[in-house]
Amino acid sequence: MELFKSTNIDFLGKKWYFLGFSLIFSIAGVLSLAFWHHLPLGVDFKGGTEVDIKFVNTPDDGKIRRAVDDAGYRDAKIVPLGAAVNNERLVSLPERETSEQALDRGRSAIIAAMEKYFGGEQKDKLDLNNAGPSQIAEYLLNKDPLRLGTDAAARYGDLARQITTFRDKNRSGVLGSIDELNGAVPAQVVTALKDGGFTSQFSVRSVQIVGPQVGAQLRKQAALATLYSLAGMLVYLAFRFEWIYGVAAVVAVFHDTLITVGAFSLTNQEITLTVIAAILTLIGYSMNDTIVVFDRIRENVKLLRRESLAEIVNRSINQTLSRTVLTSGLTFLTVISLYLFGGEVLRGFSFALVVGILIGTYSSIAVAAPMLVAYQDWRLAKTGTAVVPGAAGRRTKIRA
Repeated sequence: MELFKSTNIDFLGKKWYFLGFSLIFSIAGVLSLAFWHHLPLGVDFKGGTEVDIKFVNTPDDGKIRRAVDDAGYRDAKIVPLGAAVNNERLVSLPERETSEQALDRGRSAIIAAMEKYFGGEQKDKLDLNNAGPSQIAEYLLNKDPLRLGTDAAARYGDLARQITTFRDKNRSGVLGSIDELNGAVPAQVVTALKDGGFTSQFSVRSVQIVGPQVGAQLRKQAALATLYSLAGMLVYLAFRFEWIYGVAAVVAVFHDTLITVGAFSLTNQEITLTVIAAILTLIGYSMNDTIVVFDRIRENVKLLRRESLAEIVNRSINQTLSRTVLTSGLTFLTVISLYLFGGEVLRGFSFALVVGILIGTYSSIAVAAPMLVAYQDWRLAKTGTAVVPGAAGRRTKIRA
């Protein structure tokens, strides 16, 4: 399938427009990184605590923030998880302590504060929305509503697991009232739970803690992974083509990475481990698209010796344009669907891919290929000869 046949677009004639576009977005990203939002690292890299909280009804974010403030955290970030009807919030807490004990205290303080604001006045009672199977089993064992004999512990353990399974699977982790358990467990058990238990308006579904030392180590590893991937691409292209091809491709990929990271800073979206995975993915994707264009340029340099390099590059880009649009277009449709419907958990990952695919496709045409022509022009001005790499180990003279 071919979308475009015999196109003759003068891409190199528009190189100054491309340069202006790249400079605008690159400088905007650098300014945001330096002066505005800086590098918005997530809990994975800067350390801290993330609390996933599910509410019975639509929560008041202001009330959540007051609860977090009461716990002593002034810079908490509260974001919705998933669709609005989920009534779920992710509370991210910055943590500057270095001990695991301090991190545990922070987690307990948040849960206690949420109990104060959303748990109701139910002191010394069992909160069924935040109790585990062992706590519920112990409560039932003490109450013994079924008047069981020697197998009471095993039986109440099974009932406790039935309650938590019903709560987590059938009610998405939070019970609106104890009456919802009718039919799931015996009526005597429901009555006993009403006597000494209650359902708060929230449930802490998960708590993730990352220490500062771990966050610093992850930052270092993420930076090294990105640099190693760029260095590996440079070596590969220098070996397969020639060094100028490798330099041009790595500059283009660095350009893609800078604009993508700048986009996160401009929109103040956190960079997490999944975002780093997306950036490494787009590095490979952008490099693959660039190699396709370079390979056609290398072939045409051998065949079209009478044409200038600018003409060869333009022709090569036009010849691969249909393939580029088809491949990038279909991939873009996939990642934009992931961004729109993937939910909050995948939002950073999909956003990086959306920006990266657009910029990566653009840079293969507007950044990497023109660098070869710029190299020829520089060499011509310096030495008076125009020599262009045709393949590894061979250099081809062409008309300036």
